[in-house]
Formats: sequence, structure tokens, C-alpha cells
Amino acid sequence: MQEYIWVTGIILKQSPVGEFDRRVSILTKERGKLPAFAKGARKPGSRLAACTNPFAFGSFRLYEGRTSYTVTEAEIQNYFEELMTDYVGACYGMYFAEVADYYTRENNDEREMMKLLYQSLRALCVPALPNPLVRCIFECRAIAVNGEFPGPPQDETLEPSTVYALRYITESPLERLYTFTVTDRVLEELQRVAARYMRLIVGCHFKSLEVLQTLC
Repeated sequence: MQEYIWVTGIILKQSPVGEFDRRVSILTKERGKLPAFAKGARKPGSRLAACTNPFAFGSFRLYEGRTSYTVTEAEIQNYFEELMTDYVGACYGMYFAEVADYYTRENNDEREMMKLLYQSLRALCVPALPNPLVRCIFECRAIAVNGEFPGPPQDETLEPSTVYALRYITESPLERLYTFTVTDRVLEELQRVAARYMRLIVGCHFKSLEVLQTLC
């Protein structure tokens, strides 16, 4: 007899399988990152179609197989519809999801990364927040969540506001992470620091970043 579980999570990515199915990766609060199949999700009118799209956040009913899970139903709280009509914003979102996918593992405690991704997608939907600032904040906090953020660089002179912003980004509650803006000078310095740390600490090639760089 199959045992079903409910998990709270967000779809990181999806790919087609066979004629009608989908393979998805779900970042969950309870079990870390889970691979799952959604049977028939690509059929016209399937009730699993929208809930297995990237960024869909909510509760997922799964049963566990030998090598992966199967999605049987979902109750979605946020589809992030704003990103469906904002191509650039969606590209930022796909990059964030790819970074989260790189960092997370099955059966790890990935609650902080899931919260960070969710709050970052919400921030992309706020017109007053520049996407490049959201990206800097996400990158620095993602490194900090994994215990690898070394603090403000000691080998270059930064604006005091930049140093303060870096400390706020890495130490503030996630719910308050996207509650500030900065000057162009500070944003330029944050971008430089974030790019440097992503290169030196993460050091991964992200396909979605290639697309994003052609747009910005």
C-alpha cells in the first residue's frame, strides 16, 4: 500500500518525460530537495500542469518510489503570475532557482534556502526594487545561508553604506531582507562584491546566468 505525504515547497525546475509526463525538482521545508514525477502533467487540461511549473509554491501530495517521488495533487498558494509576463524578471527567477538547486540536497534541512528563494521571487515582483539589487542580495545571502560568506572584503575600500548593506543582507531576518534600496554607487559596489564571491566561493557555471547576461 502506498503511503502519501504532504510537503510544503517550491518547484525549482521541470522537464518533459515521455509524451505527457514531467520530471520536477521540488525544494521542500520537510525533506530538502526532492526529485518527483508528475504523470500526465503535459496533457491538455491536466490538473497538475500549472502546479508543476517553475516557481509554483504551495503544498504537494507525494508518494515515494524507489528512486523518486510522484506528485498526485497540489494546493498552490503562489504561482508568481507577475513573472509569467515579465521575461527579464522570469530570467532572474530561473537563475535564483538554479542557484538553489545547486546548493540544496535531499533530506537536508533546506528551510532557509527555500525561504530565501520565496522572498527573492516576491521581491522580483516589486517594481520599486531594481532587479540587479535583488540579485546581489540573493547571491550574498545564499552564500551566507550555506555558511560560506567571508564578510565584507578587507582588500578594498568600500563605502560605509556598502559595508552596512552587506552586514544587513547576511544577518537580517529573511522576512525583512528586501526592505531597502541603495544609491547607484553602493549598488555598483554590491554587484562587484557579489560577483567576486560567486566566482571564488561558488564557482559554478549557471546556464540561466548566460541568458540573463544577454539581457542586462
